[in-house]
Amino acid sequence: MTERDLIGYGKNPPKIYWPNNARIAVSIVVNYEEGSEYSLLDGNDHHETNNEVPSPVPGNIRDLFNESMFEYGSRAGVWRLFRILDKYQIPATHFCCALAIERNPAVGKEITRRGDEICGHGYRWEEYYSFAKEEERASIIKTIASLEKTTGQRPESWFTRYGISVNTRELLNEIGGFAYDSNAVNDDLPHYTNVQSKPWLVVPYSIEVNDARFWRGGLVSTEDFYQYMKDSFDCLYEEGEETPKMMSIGLHCRISGRPPRSRALERFLKYAKGHHDVWFARRIDIARWWLKNYPPED
Repeated sequence: MTERDLIGYGKNPPKIYWPNNARIAVSIVVNYEEGSEYSLLDGNDHHETNNEVPSPVPGNIRDLFNESMFEYGSRAGVWRLFRILDKYQIPATHFCCALAIERNPAVGKEITRRGDEICGHGYRWEEYYSFAKEEERASIIKTIASLEKTTGQRPESWFTRYGISVNTRELLNEIGGFAYDSNAVNDDLPHYTNVQSKPWLVVPYSIEVNDARFWRGGLVSTEDFYQYMKDSFDCLYEEGEETPKMMSIGLHCRISGRPPRSRALERFLKYAKGHHDVWFARRIDIARWWLKNYPPED
């Protein structure tokens, strides 16, 4: 793991060019996790506590109400998001927990049918930062094999559900077949870091422009969510006249897949599509463009 980089592009971000001279690249990320969360049924010693409301149920007893909140994402929410993305012809990257796709293979098939990208998101919700290196390696390999089987795609990218470990990038490099990872929220543009003395591409993500804040605090109304997406877009689009940027939006099927929140997403997509020089892209397309046009310096 390299030392921290607190400087980045600094005062003068690079004058880069997106396809067709777009001023902004917009990346929609759909997190598909339902069925991979902590569960007594899957051998965990406690039920999932991540929820929109605190759970009063003791950890060693199943919380069926909480389970049903996750089930909404796989039963209904994901399909609503697919319909909205289809309506506006928006490609997406899906951060997929392999176990979740195994339990609802129709979702994996739909992702591939749409031509969307599968990004490895762990086999299930596992805390890689506490894993031994070989244990983490085995889980990454298991995730790759599972997603390739269920979706027909071999993931070329990675985003660790509970945060990157000190070994993650080295393991991705050693296993091979990865173009980039998104385990950082430290810039508005892709950038390189060093992994085992070689350049490694990072395509930054966002936990700020992310519907998870409805559950974690910080977002309350659908108007808040729409305005947050709009303000982020407006700022980066304006800056993009001189120095084009990238915008990431993080969605979850159990959150933005709910009817009212889906309307905020739809309003934003309609707004953004009303602007010229906007590139809606899968993250793998952004990565490939960057690797081809802005390769690491010797």
